[in-house]
Amino acid sequence: MRWTRRLRLCLAGAVAASVLSAAPGAARAAEPRDARLTDLVNPFIGTANEGNTFPGAAVPFGMVQLSPDTGHNTGYDYAQSRIRGFSLIHLSGVGCRLGGDLPVLPTTGDVTQTDYARYAAGFRHEDEEASPGYYRVVLDPGIGAELTASARTGVQRYTFPATGKANVLLNAAQALHKTVTSSVEILDNRTVRTAVTGHGFCADTRPYTVYTITRFDRPFTAYGTWDGGTVRAGARSGRGGAYVRFDTTRDRTVEATTALSYVDARGAAGNLAAEGGRSFDAVRGAARRSWEARLDDVRAHGGDATRRRTFYSALYRSFLAPNVGSDADGRYTGWDRRIHRAEGFTYYQNWSLWDTYRTQAQFLALLAPRESRDMAISVIGIAEESGWLPKWGYGTVETNVMTGDPVTPFLTNAYQQGLLGGYEERAYRALKRNADGLPPADSPAVGRNANPDYLARGFAPYIMGDRPTKPGHSDYAFGASATLEYALSDAMLAQMARALGHPQDARRYAVRSRNYRNVFDPSTGFFRARDTLGAFTGPWSPAESVGFHEGTSWQYQWLVPQDLPGLVKLIGGRRAANDRLDEFFAYGELLKNPEHTAREVWVNGPYAYYNTDKYNPQNEPDLIAPYTYLSTGQPWKTTDVVHAALTLFTDAPTGLTGNDDLGTMSAWDVLSSLGLFPVQPGYHTWGLSTPVFERVDLRLDRRFYPRGGLVILAPGTSATDRYVQTVRANGVTHNRTYLTTDALRSLGTLHFTVGPRPSAWGTSAQAAPPALK
Repeated sequence: MRWTRRLRLCLAGAVAASVLSAAPGAARAAEPRDARLTDLVNPFIGTANEGNTFPGAAVPFGMVQLSPDTGHNTGYDYAQSRIRGFSLIHLSGVGCRLGGDLPVLPTTGDVTQTDYARYAAGFRHEDEEASPGYYRVVLDPGIGAELTASARTGVQRYTFPATGKANVLLNAAQALHKTVTSSVEILDNRTVRTAVTGHGFCADTRPYTVYTITRFDRPFTAYGTWDGGTVRAGARSGRGGAYVRFDTTRDRTVEATTALSYVDARGAAGNLAAEGGRSFDAVRGAARRSWEARLDDVRAHGGDATRRRTFYSALYRSFLAPNVGSDADGRYTGWDRRIHRAEGFTYYQNWSLWDTYRTQAQFLALLAPRESRDMAISVIGIAEESGWLPKWGYGTVETNVMTGDPVTPFLTNAYQQGLLGGYEERAYRALKRNADGLPPADSPAVGRNANPDYLARGFAPYIMGDRPTKPGHSDYAFGASATLEYALSDAMLAQMARALGHPQDARRYAVRSRNYRNVFDPSTGFFRARDTLGAFTGPWSPAESVGFHEGTSWQYQWLVPQDLPGLVKLIGGRRAANDRLDEFFAYGELLKNPEHTAREVWVNGPYAYYNTDKYNPQNEPDLIAPYTYLSTGQPWKTTDVVHAALTLFTDAPTGLTGNDDLGTMSAWDVLSSLGLFPVQPGYHTWGLSTPVFERVDLRLDRRFYPRGGLVILAPGTSATDRYVQTVRANGVTHNRTYLTTDALRSLGTLHFTVGPRPSAWGTSAQAAPPALK
């Protein structure tokens, strides 16, 4: 049977698809209230050019992401044309291999190959379709495969040709990560159980184990297992994988449900009992409804069709992680390798904190506060169970990937957004321990491993190539950027300490928050790394990368959101700061051709982090940079830069310019499109810029936002009429370039009046976000 792809996804048709952008006079689409927002989502966005997203099936924050793997190190690459299997675990937009456990593939004929690179099946994009919670494809030679998911299960439906040898291969020994051990058991004529132990990501971590159980909707006619390259027909157990066979001469359809657990085999069985037992179509319908409910919390009106698809696709990706880590019975495996039970909350895992603390954490606090609270409680639990807060956690282990202290602004944001009721002091104790010390030697965490020097000298010295004794990155290898990140975190912790009644701690952290000055070189006017003797490393170059993690001194110079007035003074005042910002953003070129500037001047490749003096909109160190103009008296330039950067997000597979990093870049897209952006990550400050939609209705949780919603209005906003003239909050003139979360809670409407030329709005010194003291 041959399926044809539905064109409603509007894929570009090739990896090198041209950028889809709206003409200035494009008609605005008014979306009917009864239209399905899920139809606007294209899960293939970001599957090319190292966006590293996945097109498969998941529900919001689900433990399972059932998706095809084509041979790319993170799963699916739109440029590839063979599928190795449909595996259970994928994280959206990560940069290193991770997950891919238990790839399953339907085949026909005799089972002779056990390496999924060899038995991979060909496919064509015209036979492929994806929407939130659903994926389907036709595999050579004419096998239809459909995927859907619940929170803890993945459901497959295969439509075979008429044959007596229709197989389903379950490969326990191969995954995207490094597999240490694996086992497979055929329990009865419908059920297969596996356990997979592996490690990996960007560095070798402590091993972790996932457990699965797969239940088919009808009995096998034959089965077998394999170890290495040896296939044993009729065997019930093995270390490599299993095949099960069906006769499809009459009934050509086979359905299977696979349940996942990070706890044990009993947990997988319990998850299957709790969420299995439904037909494929029932699970698919439930998944679609869950996504429809999420997307319906943000109703955008206006904008051209491409922008709407791009926006709702970014909104979808922003809700994919973190992920449920506890089983249906509440049990989860902690970072102490012990089994715990979540009482009164859902335990979450997968923490790309260096990325998400800047955008996605605030996005979720606004639009998914109940889940955000549970996520914060989960992070506190990691600290209490393992002895230390996480940096980049995957599943049940710490990877120590990336640098700085991202967990502090993540948790202080939760506090400032009102999510930590009853947990404030527990969070603060963990944060204080992290900020002032080092993890013990037997802890898997590296924490702020440059703290001995940072606390004594006020900066983290740069030690080229330094590696910690544990897997992961060392802050010493990126001393300049680590100093800036530490100082930012200290500023946010100072605010929390003061609010909780710890004034001495607050003063101490506030003093440390100015340590950014200790890596400022007055002879060059830029931040620079200092060596162990305290000297600035040399020789100096305008695009210096030494001591900076995935960035340069030009790109990191704006990462002082806690004290932009102080930074502006160091640079030489507002005029000097604005001149430097204009050079950084190539502002003159941008005004002439914003899309060309974004694609040809700013972006040099998905991993081109170094040796550039221009804005890099595709990576985390620069995410806040466009909003610096809100503090230098030229807020209209924030809109110019942000709207140019938004042209990099399209509805093609190449529609992300770099890794999505568990929704970080997608959340940037969503929040920037709304005109509401967290300019001081870890605090409650939201910067304002021109929205791209004429109206957006936000439905907010009344437990945290008593009014239950916020309407953002920008009548007439367009590529030409994009400059704020006035802002009114609940009808009252608002002259500042920011709002606080407390102010947002009291708002029903936020109204932007826009025009074709910059105005005086937000230009006074009093209009800028204040420095944190």
